[in-house]
Amino acid sequence: MKRYKKLSALVLAVVMTSSLAGCGSGDKQSASASDIDALVSEYGFQWEDPTKPIVNEKGSQEISFNIYSSKNASALDYNDMKIMQDLYDQTGVKVNWENVSESVYSQQKSLIFGNSENRPDAIYHAGMDSGEIIKYAKRKVLLPISDYLDYMPNLKKLLEERPDIKNQLLNVEDGKIYSLPRIEEMGLLEFPNLLFLNAQWAKDAINAGAVTGLSESDVQDGLTLTADQMEQILAYFRDNDMNGNGKSDDERPLSFVYNNWQGNQCDLYGMFGLNDNLEHRVVVDGKVTYTVTDDRFKEATNYIASWVDNGLIDKVSFEQSQDNFLAGGKGLETYGAFYWWESETVVSNPEDYIVCSPLIGPNGDQTICVSNNPEIGTGEVVVFADCKYPEILLAYFDRYYDPLISAQINYGPVGVVYEEELDDSGMLVQKPLPEGVTADELRLQNAPLGIINLGEYAWNNVVNMEPRAKLRLERLDQVARPYVDAKVTPCPNLQFTLEELNTLGNYESNMNDYIRTNLIAWLMKGGVTDSDWEAFQNDLNGKVKLPEIQQVYQDAYDRYISQ
Repeated sequence: MKRYKKLSALVLAVVMTSSLAGCGSGDKQSASASDIDALVSEYGFQWEDPTKPIVNEKGSQEISFNIYSSKNASALDYNDMKIMQDLYDQTGVKVNWENVSESVYSQQKSLIFGNSENRPDAIYHAGMDSGEIIKYAKRKVLLPISDYLDYMPNLKKLLEERPDIKNQLLNVEDGKIYSLPRIEEMGLLEFPNLLFLNAQWAKDAINAGAVTGLSESDVQDGLTLTADQMEQILAYFRDNDMNGNGKSDDERPLSFVYNNWQGNQCDLYGMFGLNDNLEHRVVVDGKVTYTVTDDRFKEATNYIASWVDNGLIDKVSFEQSQDNFLAGGKGLETYGAFYWWESETVVSNPEDYIVCSPLIGPNGDQTICVSNNPEIGTGEVVVFADCKYPEILLAYFDRYYDPLISAQINYGPVGVVYEEELDDSGMLVQKPLPEGVTADELRLQNAPLGIINLGEYAWNNVVNMEPRAKLRLERLDQVARPYVDAKVTPCPNLQFTLEELNTLGNYESNMNDYIRTNLIAWLMKGGVTDSDWEAFQNDLNGKVKLPEIQQVYQDAYDRYISQ
């Protein structure tokens, strides 16, 4: 068995680069050579060797950074987190964290940026969109991080190897980078909806002769159902006391959480060959496409509305919160089928449920929908321009992009979440969970999340995925990826010009509200008539300005793929 510290040196040496040549973008040096020489001579500043501190003891005593961050209510104060204390021991860089709730941050955000006399050095979990970055970059409030890449060998190497990530960070107005990204590439986020079916209930329906073309032996993971078969199964669930409690009205045939980021209604539209998502926007063969302009969307909406009208889809699905949905799955079984990320978080007895392939629609279409949930998060951390020692702070943040550190930032530290001994492959492995504590609870308490780099290299060489993540990847390989049109891709993080942002600001919110209002009315009230659909299309192309919005996304996408 290998020791953690030994691997730390090896992995850091592999993933970092010691090249100190220009950052390749033509950016000016962040500070004069004499300024850097002063930091080196007085505070021992160094960024080349990942096994050594960034500053010496004097630097630890005389330099500190104030970082403002929201945090999950379950999390420890970041000052008390073991991973942050470990980072101080490794780097010598002292950070004072000011933690607030997410709601407090949203209320104070504009005040922080507007108070030039009393800003922190940086904001972690900043949640900055491209418009905010352009605004504050123009006002010289934000530090241009791309001017400092020489002191960030991990991030610099990553951006050189992954221009697609760099293109998602560049400010269109001046070509600079003003925020640090979060990169967690597992191939999970594109497919936030999987269809789970109560296996025993389905077998009961089959044995009762309620379902055509199926035998009991067919009911196993990967089951493919036609829309007609699913309708027959759901009708049986609706009409019978499936959970045996003497009531036939507490079963919920098909459930989801309407317009939630996971476990939503979108995959039902896949029955009609549509790659729908919450934005109704997807890239098809290089063209930004809106599903709501397709006549198949009308057909699908009417079909789904008939399931709602007939009690096959629980109407609560359109009103409930995620928390209520999850609470409803515990204890006595009431869910016949549901859409969610994984069955294990929804129901008390996940072994009673199978995962199904996408439903085959009445016209023979079978598609799983692709979301725009990004695995590359932009705007996660920003540094203010008046930070006194930005080279040191950014060299410190750069350590977060080492996969060994990233794993602990994302899941929790060695000694708490991970074993101190590596496994036989030299990789971090999770400790057994403490009794009575879930993986989510342990993670949220001990991991700050935020800026990381966990991709193919990390999963193959540094850290073992959580067992539940491995299980989900297996499920996606079986029932999701084979059913995605090769021409369809998610819409990536795009950067916009000020003019484009103005167009989106003027029209997009109104368009989204218009679509949302009409769609839920149609689904809950029996569908959409031909005349209402025609009026809807006229409004989209007229007063709602969908063509103008679509053109903004297309122009931004064309820039993204051409860089």
